[in-house]
Amino acid sequence: MIIEFEEKLLELIDARISSASDDELFAGGYLRGHISLSAASCEEEGINDVEELKARIQSSLDQARSELSPADRTIVNDLWTDLANQA
Repeated sequence: MIIEFEEKLLELIDARISSASDDELFAGGYLRGHISLSAASCEEEGINDVEELKARIQSSLDQARSELSPADRTIVNDLWTDLANQA
């Protein structure tokens, strides 16, 4: 279940590439890392709950807040919210 959800999120990011702005491309690339790392940690621990994966992705983003400017954080958070709702 986790792998399928991860793949769906990454497919949604990839589907946006052709029409994405530079900011959206940045946010998609940034999110890919957080999504993949969170999915890997779930797999490693034998967790199959998509809600737990979503929580870990959000936690990872929250922990990395200082890496981004406020404007970039908004772009990343908006994209994450949109992806989580679509997937």
